[in-house]
Amino acid sequence: MKPLKWVRWIAAAGMVVLVTSGCSVLGDKEAKQSIDPPPSGAESAVQAVPANAGAVNLSQVTLYAKDEQGFVAPVTVDLPKTESIAKKTLEYMVDGGPGQGLLPAGFTSLIPKGTEIKAINIDKKVATVDFSKSFATYNAQDERKILEAITWTLTGFPSVEKVQLWVEGKALKEMPVAKTPLDDPLSRAMGINLEKPEGVDYGQSTPVTVYFLNQNKANYTYYVPVTRLVKRTDNIAQAAVEQLIAGPDQKKGLASVMTPGAELLQLKQEGGLITVNFSDKLLGPDKKVPAEALKAVVLSLTENAGTGSKVQIMVNGEAKVASTDNQNYTKPVSRPTHLNQTKM
Repeated sequence: MKPLKWVRWIAAAGMVVLVTSGCSVLGDKEAKQSIDPPPSGAESAVQAVPANAGAVNLSQVTLYAKDEQGFVAPVTVDLPKTESIAKKTLEYMVDGGPGQGLLPAGFTSLIPKGTEIKAINIDKKVATVDFSKSFATYNAQDERKILEAITWTLTGFPSVEKVQLWVEGKALKEMPVAKTPLDDPLSRAMGINLEKPEGVDYGQSTPVTVYFLNQNKANYTYYVPVTRLVKRTDNIAQAAVEQLIAGPDQKKGLASVMTPGAELLQLKQEGGLITVNFSDKLLGPDKKVPAEALKAVVLSLTENAGTGSKVQIMVNGEAKVASTDNQNYTKPVSRPTHLNQTKM
């Protein structure tokens, strides 16, 4: 790994993002771009309705909102079909807007109340979003959460990899309240719900994003992505599984997904296929693997390796893995298109 060159990036959560001379500790540093102001209503390939759309006049989309514990989490909802599905999704993320009634109990929208999504322009997988001036009206402690929600929502569309923010036709160089720098386009490399465990030094760390469970007061159970800084490693896939086994920070209220005592025997990555082999301690008393554990493994590995990758799960070298929800894991599985379906 190339030597690190530090640059401080202070976000609303008080986290520091460190970048190298060519790559960031939290991902590749995006090159600065000069682009024209987005034309009104402009939007490119992301206009297509998702292939697994729901009812006749609805489209399924996954957007990010804040839960009652302050985590930024994905929620899949049904929105009216439109040619500008990305713009519509952001409109449903405005606090007090039409999307509030679609969120699970305890969830709140993060884009400030009264904000208008004036335009989205998507060019070379960079989405430039132009907000109205109301976008600047939010509490400082929500600044990073707002960035995470917008970035992770838009990069969920196949045609978007990076995001740039504008207000009233002008590019933001920093966020208006807590002054988070926005010199470069944002991507999922920024992480989400960041954690730095004790004993891990920023300069010697690697970020891995893993999925744990949470539940609201209405017993709605959902996955929460957490980007955790671990001691520097080149084997991010193995680090992700190890962090799943280690479990969530007990002080933060998330629930572990893995069977107590679960052990990783081997992990192999060849091209787009990740084969992960666990000991039989992953099995529950019924000799089945908890469905939540299998889904979290797939989500975590594909998040770090890329959504085009597949995961083959094995137990003691055998691919005949029985799941508690009776899903078939005997063959490699892909990342699900949507996550945390709402039950209205």
